Amino acid sequence: MNFPRIPFSLLAAACLTALSAQAADLKIGVAEALSGGAAQYGVAIRNGFQLAADEINAAGGVNGEKIVLVVEDEQGKKEEAINAFKKLIFQDKVLMVFGPTLSNSAQAADPVAQASKTVVFGTSNTADGITSIGDHVFRNSVTEADVLPETIKMAVKKAGVKKVAVLYGNDDVFTKSGYDNFKKALEDLKIPVTTTETFAKGDVDFKAQLTKIKASNPDALVLSALLAEGAPIMVQARQLGLNVPVIGGNGMNSVKVFELAKGQSDGLYVGSPWSASNVTAENSKFIKSYSDKFKVAPDQFAAQAYDAMYIAAQAFKGVKLSGDLAVDREAVQKALPTVKWTGATGAFEFRRAADKAGRPAGYDAQQTPIVSVTKGDRFVIEK
Repeated sequence: MNFPRIPFSLLAAACLTALSAQAADLKIGVAEALSGGAAQYGVAIRNGFQLAADEINAAGGVNGEKIVLVVEDEQGKKEEAINAFKKLIFQDKVLMVFGPTLSNSAQAADPVAQASKTVVFGTSNTADGITSIGDHVFRNSVTEADVLPETIKMAVKKAGVKKVAVLYGNDDVFTKSGYDNFKKALEDLKIPVTTTETFAKGDVDFKAQLTKIKASNPDALVLSALLAEGAPIMVQARQLGLNVPVIGGNGMNSVKVFELAKGQSDGLYVGSPWSASNVTAENSKFIKSYSDKFKVAPDQFAAQAYDAMYIAAQAFKGVKLSGDLAVDREAVQKALPTVKWTGATGAFEFRRAADKAGRPAGYDAQQTPIVSVTKGDRFVIEK
């Protein structure tokens, strides 16, 4: 069979067109904990990114260019996060990086992005000091310093809390930062602390600490923990007859608590810009789309990732890609702070953070937290 001969010039043009189309893709790095204990956050985060990227691409992409996610599992470990960042930035040559999942990992890996002048955008890191790393560090996760005082105030208002006991993880950047912010908020609100107890990551038996806490007769338990330890703490507290409200931080704000706390999750107060019970057009659309796609209800972490992708897409719209990766990465860094967006988590904009010396550094979230309490199998907004 004879095939018609195609001139070399046409073949070359076709190849160049294909390569150009491929080069025009917006390669975005995603480093999240998809295995290990932090996967209960990381998988939802990855899903939030994927849902938003799929929606953006289905609507024509960004300036006609498709978003392509390059995903790495950082396992919730510092070294793995560092390795994932190095691969995404230097080998995969992504335009920017989302992640990592835990504040511990962010403290270790974000300096890699800062040193290479690549934007790193955290959607679940709320510990103090993350954005002081540098001007390429962004997050849309509202800090514990902003949220925890509002959570405590609501528990005081609704549950008549007058004195509290404190329990926190003392070997993790996030839980230690949560404790520091809880301590300051309690002092500012002049709420006495009956006792302060600690635990370590990986602990499974908390009865000794909880027995001391019960003996101190608090009106509430202030808990700075990740779900892996926080949920069993709630179960064991109820087993010991410690049936007081629990005031939790960001790590406890997940629908996974209903599964992990095995029916002992009532009375948990948490704060976040996002709530499944917040009925807005943007949030209702997100919840339906996420539930339809992944056959599970979304949580705060999925919502923040979803919004983060749209925030980044808004920045990309104002960036004319030059093909020079260093130039394009810097253009994204300059465009991001100007973005204002209303999404599943409500109205959002960035505010400039400062380093320890008070010099301008990275960018934090400017958002109003919503305080919710667990009742049955859902979070109910308190007002």
